[in-house]
Amino acid sequence: MGKVAKYLNQLTIGNVFDAPDVLEAYADDCSVLRIKPKLVALPESTEDIRKIMRFCYQLAAKDIKLPVTVMGSGLDEMGADLTNGLLISTEKLNGLLEFDKRERLVRVQAGITLKELNTALSVNGLNVPIGGRDNETIGGLISNCPSDDYAGKYGGIMNFVERIEAVLPNGDILQTNRISMHAATKKAKGKTLEATLYRKILAIIKANANLIKEIDKENTGSAGYPTIAQVKRGNSVDLAPLFFGAQGTLGVISEVILRVVPIKNQAKRVVATFEDFDTTQKFLDLANSLKPKELNVYDINIVKIAEDSGKRLSEITKKMNAGYVVFAKFDARTKAPLRKISSIKKVLPKSSELIVESPKSKAKLDEFENSLISFLNSARTGERVPLLTDFYLPAGRLSNFIDDLKLLEKSLKLDLALFGSYLASNYSLRPRFKVGDKDFNKNAVAFLRAGNYIIEHEGGSITGGTPEGRIKALITNDTMGESEKALYTEIKETFDKHNIMNPAVKLGADSRFTITHFRNTSSSKFVI
Repeated sequence: MGKVAKYLNQLTIGNVFDAPDVLEAYADDCSVLRIKPKLVALPESTEDIRKIMRFCYQLAAKDIKLPVTVMGSGLDEMGADLTNGLLISTEKLNGLLEFDKRERLVRVQAGITLKELNTALSVNGLNVPIGGRDNETIGGLISNCPSDDYAGKYGGIMNFVERIEAVLPNGDILQTNRISMHAATKKAKGKTLEATLYRKILAIIKANANLIKEIDKENTGSAGYPTIAQVKRGNSVDLAPLFFGAQGTLGVISEVILRVVPIKNQAKRVVATFEDFDTTQKFLDLANSLKPKELNVYDINIVKIAEDSGKRLSEITKKMNAGYVVFAKFDARTKAPLRKISSIKKVLPKSSELIVESPKSKAKLDEFENSLISFLNSARTGERVPLLTDFYLPAGRLSNFIDDLKLLEKSLKLDLALFGSYLASNYSLRPRFKVGDKDFNKNAVAFLRAGNYIIEHEGGSITGGTPEGRIKALITNDTMGESEKALYTEIKETFDKHNIMNPAVKLGADSRFTITHFRNTSSSKFVI
């Protein structure tokens, strides 16, 4: 064991590793990248994180850089939880620390997963209504702030976080809270890093008021730190919004206080198929007017590929060679919307199929809900790598985008089957690539750039659903305006003057480094 790992093990209760087999285990996430860390730390307390950060900060002050990145469940698709420095895994920070049933507040460690939390809360008839993957951590959800499938109705993770505890780059603790401007000004008079944050962030907001107002008005992407617009509200200030989508570049989230809500009625589901997108959009708009919990649209080829892998979905796909599938889920007063949808069955085109949940159709709908997983894991002669995922498109431009997509599909010779949430305006493309092929890097970047072009052409944003990480930064770092880039750089430097917190993502991402770290073998991870 090396000197650094041994020294950190003497400081902390948790473990720090530099053994090659451990480092290899943390060199992959769900992205197309592979980057091996120098050290892996598994802290068991906030105090462990503080000691690790204090050590790295002291090194940086001597101009010895050991960059620090945080990994939750390793689900990031843009490579933001990989590093060639020190990786902090929050897998042991998974406790539910405190629960106030009366106030409906819960305090948790950042490494607890969504499933672990909601399973514990369900005993009391409560939950956090996030449509994310079960094994996403709460810290990871905040750091990436994804536009999940339920975000259109419930607002996403940002809507449920009351307070954040974060370990700052120098090892100090920041506990966020919305406070009055008077209290913030008072805090800013101290000599701690927290005081510096309040003083400088307030100055940044004042000096960039017009730019921040413009960023807030546009509100379609999450590259940089656009949540600066949410820090000051009226006569109050809260630094917590800056951590949403920051991808671990400002500090290490250690604990979170969440607001929880009662579990709604068991959701009822609807599946409908259509040959053309105009009819699809009319149905989507009807379903959207009935306030669904979830409203997704899929290219029918996704379902057909799942059917080829053994899923029994012929009743949904049998009448169609091309088209779209709409999936809706209703969780409140379900009888009225289901009656409304059922009543239009007689006016649908003969080629369309409409299945409303009943005891008889339940198993069929269960199987359909797994079709996307089958599709994503179906490529035998390649891999459906995440490059152009979770982007924003306005509903009114979706039809035009699909026309653009057909042209792009022919030009690049890729299978560009669109899927995503109509409710959250969040979509993805997962074409099949031969990872490791001599032209893979070139083809992957060409697809990313061409896809971004048509997304922007139709008024969308490549970072509308998740931040840029390393992969999308190949685009955003070239297209972001200089004034906006300068604003975000100033925010980053205010928190992290030595640039040790995940320095190679977001604005700090290096195109050459990213592309040269594309994997040359397919991932062994199961995509969920």
